[in-house]
Amino acid sequence: MTEGVQTSPAFTPRVFSGIQPSGGLTLGNYLGALKRFADTQNKGIESIYCMVDLHAITVWQDPAKLAHATRELCAGFIASGIDPEKSILFNQSQVPEHAQLAWIFNCVARMGWMKRMTQWKDKAGKNQENASLGLFAYPALMAADILLYHATHVPVGEDQKQHLELTRDIAIKFNNDFGVEFFPVTEPVIEGAATRVMSLRDGSKKMSKSDPSDMSRINLTDDADAIATKIRKAKTDPEALPSEVDGLEGRPEARNLVNIYAALSDQTVEQVLADVGGKQFSEFKPMLSELAVTKMTPISTEMARLMQHQDEIDAILRRGSERAREIASPILAKTYEIVGMVR
Repeated sequence: MTEGVQTSPAFTPRVFSGIQPSGGLTLGNYLGALKRFADTQNKGIESIYCMVDLHAITVWQDPAKLAHATRELCAGFIASGIDPEKSILFNQSQVPEHAQLAWIFNCVARMGWMKRMTQWKDKAGKNQENASLGLFAYPALMAADILLYHATHVPVGEDQKQHLELTRDIAIKFNNDFGVEFFPVTEPVIEGAATRVMSLRDGSKKMSKSDPSDMSRINLTDDADAIATKIRKAKTDPEALPSEVDGLEGRPEARNLVNIYAALSDQTVEQVLADVGGKQFSEFKPMLSELAVTKMTPISTEMARLMQHQDEIDAILRRGSERAREIASPILAKTYEIVGMVR
């Protein structure tokens, strides 16, 4: 849908990303998102990170659990290296401009676009008539989240690529409808293979907090003993580790553990295999366990400390929302002016 469209004029480089506060952060969230966010922040790029609680309520949430999960997610961001002074860190519902811009985008986006979203089909399933209107309109709110800050880049996994494509389409249609070049055509920053973390019990499935087996994942709240136990009991195969990447073909559990080691040690898979090729898992797992405990235990410790000081978390979120609104308010005001709304 976006072929042949001229690129928007230069915008200030700005990264936006959001995570739903649905509880239970895992190693997959850390390597696939939080660690990357911290790396981006430390490169000096303006970064905005959001706990998207408005998205969370597109399906019913227990209010007390949602509040806890929002604070825990904030703690996870900070413990993973996100500095709320260097980056903007806030929860979505404290910035009403998100919902306001989302309504305008609801009027720009087309029903056909929304119906083609695979996540809508997957989550609503055969029960679409009973799914919330919010779940259907979810991608328009996601577009508002991003374009409200004129974000130029968004880190996304495979499951969000289609939504970002829709964000680009909404920006292009808005610009074309009103004869402006106001919203940027945001570029995706696709996660690499080494940051896609799979289940410790089944290397063909993504690590997930919804898996009924706690042994399938490493939680960011796990202590050193739990991390070591889960890695020791992780599913493997009887073969030695290869020295070349091709040797991981058809070995999803081996690939997963090597990917985790590579991501935690900031190495490529090729570099890891050059060091560990020929080793049995009985030798490799203790190496991975020691690395994971060293990297992850400080995160769980800091998360626990922060959760004992929820007033500190709330203050960080309030300050973050104030900083976010300093960017968002003038962009929304200009959007209203373009649309023709009298202010």
